[in-house]
Amino acid sequence: MTTKELGKIEKTYFGYGGYQDMQFGLTVVLSFDGKGCVDFIEGGWSEDIWVDQYTKWTEEDRSNQRIEMIKKINKLLKDAKVKTVDELKGKPIEVINEGLKLKSWRILTEVL
Repeated sequence: MTTKELGKIEKTYFGYGGYQDMQFGLTVVLSFDGKGCVDFIEGGWSEDIWVDQYTKWTEEDRSNQRIEMIKKINKLLKDAKVKTVDELKGKPIEVINEGLKLKSWRILTEVL
């Protein structure tokens, strides 16, 4: 069952997160209708992880992930009409869930 709910950005922080806190990116804490969830805009593995014969990605892959992360964060800031990630706190959002899983979310640009 797909549901749409209105809420706000509760908190943001930039740094380690994602899988076993070994990726690098922007964590966004979302709250809506007495519930909440976290989305991680990832920029690839942190510099603590090195490419070797066992990794299934390259330094070029990591660089490309970081470029995509920056593009996503830039769009998020633009949509929210702010200049820094800490200014995202309290911005209105629309969350789309499929059952208990976050499918997507967006800034409610029409109310800003």
